[in-house]
Amino acid sequence: MTVKSVRAPGARVFRLTGPLYVYAAAEEFVLLYPVYALLFADHGLSVAQIGSLFMLWSGVGLVFSVPAGALADVVPRRYLLAAAPVFTAAGFALWLLAPGYGAFAAGFVLWGVGGSLSSGCLEALVHDELAHRGAVGRYARVMGVARALGVAAVGAATLAAVPVMAWGGYAAVGAASVAVCGVCALAGLVLPEYRPGSGVASGAPGAVGAGPHRPHHPSAPAVPSAAEVGGDGDEDPEPATLREYGAVLRAGLVQVRRDRRVRGAVVLLVVVTSFWGMLDEYVPLLVSGHGVAAAGVPAVLAVVWAGVTVGGLLAGPVSRLPAGVFAVLLGAAAVAVASGALLGGAVGWVLLGAGFGVCQAACVVADARLQERITGSSRATVTSVAGLGTDLVTTAAYPLYAVVFALTGHGWAFAVFAAPYLVAAWVLGRRGRSGG
Repeated sequence: MTVKSVRAPGARVFRLTGPLYVYAAAEEFVLLYPVYALLFADHGLSVAQIGSLFMLWSGVGLVFSVPAGALADVVPRRYLLAAAPVFTAAGFALWLLAPGYGAFAAGFVLWGVGGSLSSGCLEALVHDELAHRGAVGRYARVMGVARALGVAAVGAATLAAVPVMAWGGYAAVGAASVAVCGVCALAGLVLPEYRPGSGVASGAPGAVGAGPHRPHHPSAPAVPSAAEVGGDGDEDPEPATLREYGAVLRAGLVQVRRDRRVRGAVVLLVVVTSFWGMLDEYVPLLVSGHGVAAAGVPAVLAVVWAGVTVGGLLAGPVSRLPAGVFAVLLGAAAVAVASGALLGGAVGWVLLGAGFGVCQAACVVADARLQERITGSSRATVTSVAGLGTDLVTTAAYPLYAVVFALTGHGWAFAVFAAPYLVAAWVLGRRGRSGG
């Protein structure tokens, strides 16, 4: 009798989660994050000039995210994930070597390109690799832990930046950030990768398959594959790789447009990701507006970060909740965010952290539902469309927040921008009752 070697599911998955978790933490452990605005100001940039840099950074992501997502459906994704932090590191290095408006702008372009390379790419790689290892049901839990590690890394980097800045100034903080980007790139390079349909696991460059085959949902219209959209190519003079790129890009966009289940999942992901992500940027101003001294703001931020981290860690269990319960939880998050922002104080900050934590879990769950509904070979392309939608909504929300704040203050502005979660909860609750 032949005895086959059987590895535990956890051991099979660790080959992915080990480097993935290192990647997620290193990607966010950037000591420049809390001080780069100060770097710009110390080199003579005005508030308007700094604002223009942020707009440039956002614009690069809007332009390149979907094309980069399609690229991730054609070339090995781990190579793109390894390249992304290299672009970011190059931007940081440029800031340090030639500080000035032009170098800062070029650095943001490089950073934006790096972010675009990972747009949709990481989620697609993790989903397909888990499916290959027979553990696709763990997607929400794995990505929830990855997101939680990212949040924790931001908090740790903020705390670490204080002594490093005092010791070596911007040069030390920047050098540490470049070094961590190198660690992130190495982690991306060692990620395992299975290209669906190729029959080849990791490292086989260029193998692009037709995607996992799943029964098509009866309510969803048939979506053509990349080959069907791109034609047979016999009379196309373009190189095969360029034809394939165009085919997967078109197929991904067609799938979002025609498949209402995919389109609905994209909209849900955009809604649950955009608004709390925008509000998170204003938490220090909200806290200060409630009379907390500057020295006490980091402690409040730590409470909020803790809530978001716990939310990521609980994404797995949340993903298994019935749709109706998930809808109630999302509605409760809206109430918690609004109440916490208006109340302030210890109770308010705990409520705000709890609400943000549920929003973090909801983002992971919405992403998992989108991944479940994507078919064909354009997974990263479709996911990057959701990323583009998030960027568009977030960018539009910033000036709207400024208007609401001018009229009501930070507390009520938080309450207003928490309202979309009540709408999303109501829609999800109705769909849950109707079985949709």
